[in-house]
This record gives sequence, structure tokens and C-alpha cells, in this order.
Amino acid sequence: MQALAAAPAPAPRRQVLVGTAFACVAGTMLVGGMLAVWLVIRDRAIAAEGTWVPPDVAIPEVPSNIMLISFLALVVFAQWAVYAARRGERSSAALALGATGLVAIAVVNAQAFVYSQMELPIADTAYGPMFYAVTGVFLVLMVVGLAFTVVTAFRVLGGRSDGDVVAAHALYWYFVAAAFAAIWLIVYVTK
Repeated sequence: MQALAAAPAPAPRRQVLVGTAFACVAGTMLVGGMLAVWLVIRDRAIAAEGTWVPPDVAIPEVPSNIMLISFLALVVFAQWAVYAARRGERSSAALALGATGLVAIAVVNAQAFVYSQMELPIADTAYGPMFYAVTGVFLVLMVVGLAFTVVTAFRVLGGRSDGDVVAAHALYWYFVAAAFAAIWLIVYVTK
């Protein structure tokens, strides 16, 4: 009697990567919707009052530009982690993930510096609540990214780096970088 041949190996299941992709699409809709509301309220305020940004508020441009430039380094480090994890280089992947987390913390620090320099009251004009809502969502995205970085680093250091989690991590940071580029253009540049 002959035995049946073994079944082919099942296709790899990439739940984390697919879930991250769906989360990035949802985040894109969230940030896009918030920026659309920003533009509508800004146009209404300019039509009614002639100004959008309160005259006594100065937006620090250097930290906002530094945040944008920092995202270039952040996505390079995130992609380096993917490269190292796929090659089985745990120490390089850990270093790349550490650098990713460090740059992300620097971006959060720069946003906190913007808040401290602006001293924007939240209830005087429509600009205050909208500014804090849009940049607050950005900070939430950054905190989620930092948590994702920590979890990914623990998985890599623990030897459970299949590459898909690290790729999902990089995908998330690509999304946050693109979202901040839009926020930077609409909130910090065009005002």
C-alpha cells in the first residue's frame, strides 16, 4: 500500500502586515478628514474675520521643519530594520529599531516644544481647538508607533523575527511620515 504525498505547505499568513495596512488606510482617512475639516473651518474663519491664526500667536517653524526632516531618518531606520531582520542580523535589527524609537521620541519632543512656544489658548478662537485636535491626533499616532517599535524590538531580540512584523512596523512609519507631511503642509506652512 502506498501513502499519499504530503500536502503542500500552507501559504504564509501575514495577519500583522495586513492588519497594519488596514490600520494605515483607516489612519489616512482620519488624518485626511481632519485636514479637510481644518481647511473648511479656516476658509470660514478667514471669510468671517479676515484672519485664521490669532495675531499674538507665532508658529515656530524650525521645530516643525525639523520634525519633517526627522521622518526621513526615521523611515530609513525602519527600512534598515526590515533589511536586517530578513537577513537574520538581530543585532543590526535591534540597533535600527532603537534608532527608530529614538528619532520618534525626538519628534514627540519637538511637537511638545512647539506647544510650549506657541502658548496657544484652546478656547479663544477656532484656531486653537483645531490646532490641538490635528496635532493631538498626530501625537497619538506617534505614541502608537513607539509602542509598535517596542513590541517589534522585543520580538526581534527574542528571536521571533519572521520579517513580517518588522515590515508591518516599517509600513506603519511610512504612513505616519506621509500623514505628517500633509499635516506639516496644511497646518504649519499654509496656516
